[in-house]
Amino acid sequence: MRSIQMLTRQLEQWGKDCANIYSRNLSDRNRLKSGTLPQGSPPSRPHELPAPPRQGSTEPTAWKKGLQSRMNSTVHSPVAVLLAVTCLTATIGQRFYNQPQLDVGTIAPQTFIAPDDARVEDTKTTEDNRRAARIGSSPVLMIDRPVSQQIEKVLQRVLDEGTQLRQVGGQFPFVDTSILSTSTQLYLRQAQEWEYNAVVRAAGEDEPLVELPRDSVEDLDPNNSSRTAWAVERGLLTDSGQQAVMELQAYRKRGGSVAFSTLIEQISQARQTYRLAVAAIADTTSIASTHIYGLNLFELSDEEWIQTQLGLHNALQRMLSQGIPQGLPKNILQMAVMIQLEGQVPQGAVELSQTLLLEVLQPNLTKDLERTRVRAEQAALEVKPVFVSVEAGEVIIEQGEPISQSQFVLLDRFDMSRREINWLGLFGFGGTVTIAVGIFWLTERRVHPKLRRRDRCLVLLLSLTAPLLISLGVPYTTLPAVGLLLGSFYGSFLGGTVVGLLSMLLPLGIEIEWTYLLANAAAGIISGILAGRMRSREELAMVGGVAGLTQGGVYLVGTLIPSATAGTIWYTILGAAGIQAIAGVSWSIVALGLSPYLEHLFDLVTPIRLAELANPNRPLLKRLASEAPGTFQHTLFVATLAEAAAKELGCNVELIRTGTLYHDIGKMHDPQGFIENQMGGPNKHDEIDDPWESAAIIKKHVSEGLVMARKFRLPKAIQAFIPEHQGTMLIAYFYHQAKQRAEQEGREVRDEDFRYDGPIPQSRETAIVMLADSCEAALRSLKDVTPEEALNMVNKILKARWQDNQLGESGLKREEMPKIAEIFVRVWQQFNHKRIAYPKAALSLQSK
Repeated sequence: MRSIQMLTRQLEQWGKDCANIYSRNLSDRNRLKSGTLPQGSPPSRPHELPAPPRQGSTEPTAWKKGLQSRMNSTVHSPVAVLLAVTCLTATIGQRFYNQPQLDVGTIAPQTFIAPDDARVEDTKTTEDNRRAARIGSSPVLMIDRPVSQQIEKVLQRVLDEGTQLRQVGGQFPFVDTSILSTSTQLYLRQAQEWEYNAVVRAAGEDEPLVELPRDSVEDLDPNNSSRTAWAVERGLLTDSGQQAVMELQAYRKRGGSVAFSTLIEQISQARQTYRLAVAAIADTTSIASTHIYGLNLFELSDEEWIQTQLGLHNALQRMLSQGIPQGLPKNILQMAVMIQLEGQVPQGAVELSQTLLLEVLQPNLTKDLERTRVRAEQAALEVKPVFVSVEAGEVIIEQGEPISQSQFVLLDRFDMSRREINWLGLFGFGGTVTIAVGIFWLTERRVHPKLRRRDRCLVLLLSLTAPLLISLGVPYTTLPAVGLLLGSFYGSFLGGTVVGLLSMLLPLGIEIEWTYLLANAAAGIISGILAGRMRSREELAMVGGVAGLTQGGVYLVGTLIPSATAGTIWYTILGAAGIQAIAGVSWSIVALGLSPYLEHLFDLVTPIRLAELANPNRPLLKRLASEAPGTFQHTLFVATLAEAAAKELGCNVELIRTGTLYHDIGKMHDPQGFIENQMGGPNKHDEIDDPWESAAIIKKHVSEGLVMARKFRLPKAIQAFIPEHQGTMLIAYFYHQAKQRAEQEGREVRDEDFRYDGPIPQSRETAIVMLADSCEAALRSLKDVTPEEALNMVNKILKARWQDNQLGESGLKREEMPKIAEIFVRVWQQFNHKRIAYPKAALSLQSK
């Protein structure tokens, strides 16, 4: 890992030095033309690199600072842009390397004749035919036993409810058929009241009724109370009514008046229960299946109802065993029901039985995916390869004709397709790549202006993985992994932009199926957008799951939409869509596994890594809390101050929080050398009694902190907080002490002996931590002061740092100083809030 990192740094340094030389020479040339180059100042020479400090030199800091500045430069180098365009064009533009000028659809510039006999397989047509056979093969169906059992249960429930309704209507026939025929009993049970009364009255007389003509009923008033008498007198009864009268008269004559009266009571009872049954059918809340049944349910005798139930079960068993497929037309299903019911149910129950079966029948055939897949593969294997034959001297294609697929196969076989590098197309594609790189540069300037050269190198390397994988013949791209990594490293907008640009460039330079590309691109864009908002690796894992579902879903939709036989090919592409989903999740797993190594290798500070470094259980922070507890508490308060200011000023809050936690780790080299760790004990510096040595101890916490940070491989962005939070400030206490002693001893006091080595803050984040660190001790020392007094003191401290030129390179503005001071005082007030004093009585009660 270290060797790779060193090699990467050397390559970066070489590119940066070349870019600096180019820029410096161009600047000197322009100044020579304008006459502004100072007299005696030689222009920069080619290949002139900065020399390291001489052995024993006392000024290594400036050289190191310049080297670090070049390493982390954010300036775009023309060489780097050219390198990126060249790499992307060469890697993605594969179709231009061996491209036939005479391709399918091209007009033949001349007549081509076959020099030899040949029989060549048309692999493209063969593969297309096999794909069509695989997709168009019919599915293998199987009986879904649970569905069949559920249908049988539904039929039994419906029949039970029918039996329940019939029980409400009473037994039928309700008297012996030797007394009254079944048709007469059916008529008497459902006849209207006036008609029934007319029948009973007529049956009590000995004279038979004479039927009158139909036109005599036109003046009949239904509401007339004498309707029954009138109907009896005039014989206005139906054939069924007259039949009922005759059968009743016959029974009255045979059985006598007592038996006749008993029969009339039985008929009245049957009519009453029948009305209850009719009401039950109308009431849809009592029985669920009332919408299925009608009055014809009560026209069946008990024996016929039993036969109907048995016939329905038999017909259902036969139909379910044969299977009912999805999408079966309704008229075909009705015809099948009629055929199955023939001879199984009484003639009067056929209509009711058809209604019942059509109500409960459901498709019970499901696709056997495994056997369907085997059949599809067998269908594909049965497709014979397509061969194109030609004899020597035979014309392959005439001049001016468009080249077909079979003709192209023959031309390519005889090396007549004129394959060569398409330089025009390659340079045109390079121009497209240049535009894409320009779009990336504009996006970078807008959303991530501090992107370093090593960051751009990482973006380029990740982008190159997609075309390299496709060139190996793998039908998957690394776009989901690229989106997830770049989104988590540099934010949602940049990650989504890179994946989108790659998705547009890949089909221009490489042969790739659109469904695969769209599925991978959608997963990559989703990963890039969501990953930039995640703050833990567990959340990134969830993003991987979403990416997998997206990739599988888009592939499924993209395959089904253009197909005319979507219902037929569903089972074949479902497995492929599942594989695509697994591939998307797999790339996310790969990205999660690589991300920690890439973060260390390219020195990245992502929100996730910062959150992990801010964990108080990290080794350095645990040591700081145990070995220098006062410094640890000081660090927590400084972090609170700095984080509040960062939120108000729009800075990187995660970076400030984490950097502040590590800014004073160097104090662990000598905790007692700092007042916050002495806990009221003796002051070590009083025993030393040498301001020069004391200043050296204080300054050493910066150098020792950097040593610890490198040992524990902290990111450079975190390491920057260690020297920059002190900048080049003066250790004022020991400096003034040394000045007093120097006056007495006549000793020289050098300013650099009492100043930190720097550098001064190079970012807004480190500058805020410097100001918070400077104000922390002063705010802690305040007792019983007003917020206005605290604000005045903080403003003086900030003014002193500004006048000492400590903030000149940080990016903080002078007008932001008062705002920062107000934030610091507000946080101090939150920490320094007052509490109500407990009365002594309450304390004594608690002690009991």
